[in-house]
Amino acid sequence: MKNKQVVVVDGDDASPEVMIPTVNILEQMGLPITFERPLIGQPALDAGLTGFPDEAREAIDASDATFFGSTSGASTAALFYLRWGKQTYANVRPCLWTPGYNSPLANPVGIDFTIIRENLEDLYLGLEGDIEDLQGLNFFSKHARAPLSELSPGKYAIKAITEAGSERVIRFAFELARKRNSKKRVTVTCKYNMLSTSDGLFLEIANDIAKEYPDIEYDHYIIDDFLCRMITKPQHFDVIVMPNLYGDIMSDGAAGLIGGLGLAPSGCFGEDYAYFESAHGSAPDIAGKNVINPTATLLSAAMLLDHLSFEHEAARLVDAVRCVYEAAESLTPDQGGSGTTTGFCEAIIERLAQN
Repeated sequence: MKNKQVVVVDGDDASPEVMIPTVNILEQMGLPITFERPLIGQPALDAGLTGFPDEAREAIDASDATFFGSTSGASTAALFYLRWGKQTYANVRPCLWTPGYNSPLANPVGIDFTIIRENLEDLYLGLEGDIEDLQGLNFFSKHARAPLSELSPGKYAIKAITEAGSERVIRFAFELARKRNSKKRVTVTCKYNMLSTSDGLFLEIANDIAKEYPDIEYDHYIIDDFLCRMITKPQHFDVIVMPNLYGDIMSDGAAGLIGGLGLAPSGCFGEDYAYFESAHGSAPDIAGKNVINPTATLLSAAMLLDHLSFEHEAARLVDAVRCVYEAAESLTPDQGGSGTTTGFCEAIIERLAQN
């Protein structure tokens, strides 16, 4: 197999404490992968460069994927390039309960679904400003039954849902449902009752695409109804797809069902590029304490390996994580243990050596 090139961004605050040992574990697996760390974020700034130098962009463009650590701001330009520059439109966030996870639910057994968040549109386009700037555009609220000019001074944000953006992410969801060895179900959710034009378009496109997949069960819910169902009957769901803002919020909530963001991996996929990162933030409050949970980073690394066609090694890494939790040893404080980040990663290395 041709050697793969992966750009690594260690991230900020506590993020390097999980990124560095995770990459070390991947290197010890002896795979034909070269990991490259171009100067990005604070290291680049410290060297008198911009936060995202041209050399770093060129390294990403020449790579097969990027493994991205959580950022508190310094690496944001690189993250935005990975998202909008590389058009990684599908943010895939698995939610799988494993025995040993510190779930708040009485019965989390059988939770195994994936949220797919449209990653480029919606309110995340950043189209915001002063309401006064829109005065001449004749905007009229059909709900408030008043023109925008009658509102008090304030700010606005524009929500944009496109046909092409919706179609590709919804189709991605159906294709993923075909590949998963599970329920073969796709659920679509958004606020199509109130936002009948924008979210209504998302639902309309989903309804049409669903007809092309008769082998996949299809349902849809208004987003608030979906949230209630996700909490009360999470085992019902398989693949869930939704617009950007809802996906960001709901996927964090889904992580809470199984035990928290420290367990939540993610990958962002485009037509010809992908990057992988933990769903959690950079955890500045515990930086330097050696207690940040590496599980989300390790599982994101497994998603990276799977994307690079190292499916067997990805499964080995996931199984090592499962074994550590089943043994209930070396768990970090967020999972009810008293272990350290370092100790958890050492336990993973031991499990990999045994398998």
